[in-house]
Amino acid sequence: MTGHDADGASIVVSDGPVPVTKELPEDGVAFHEVWRTEPSPAQIHAGPEDPTIGDVTVPPPPRGTRIRINEFLPGHLDERGLQSPVHRTESIDYGIVLEGRITLILDDSEVTAEAGDIVVQRGTDHAWANRGDSIARVAFVLVDGEFQADLLDALPSDVRERLMRHGPRD
Repeated sequence: MTGHDADGASIVVSDGPVPVTKELPEDGVAFHEVWRTEPSPAQIHAGPEDPTIGDVTVPPPPRGTRIRINEFLPGHLDERGLQSPVHRTESIDYGIVLEGRITLILDDSEVTAEAGDIVVQRGTDHAWANRGDSIARVAFVLVDGEFQADLLDALPSDVRERLMRHGPRD
């Protein structure tokens, strides 16, 4: 899980087992609670509309969510060893590694996640890199968020002007 230090730098806050697990042995099931946010009333319509029509943007819509699968092909790193630009969104993003390995780059560190790992990205500056030789496939669930006063006090005063609000390569 990512967070910020007292100076507003992006850091890894937690890298370990999920904080809450509930096992129901009689049902052969276990619930591993990773993270949650509330509330966010989603509009549920009766029609067959396709909400994915339109521009592909990185952040979710205001008060909304977005889920996507990103495929990071090997061999596409820039001169800094990054595959995506360093960016920040005002959102909570759940990244579920489905296949391969992907490296999350923060201000002070990097962490490599493998299939089955989950990254909780909380509005930090970050980038991604597939440094392996096979595809990295990650499911992302993006939830619109709002920076709180304690974080805004630590971040640069123009942080909202520098947020990524567009799509890939726009």
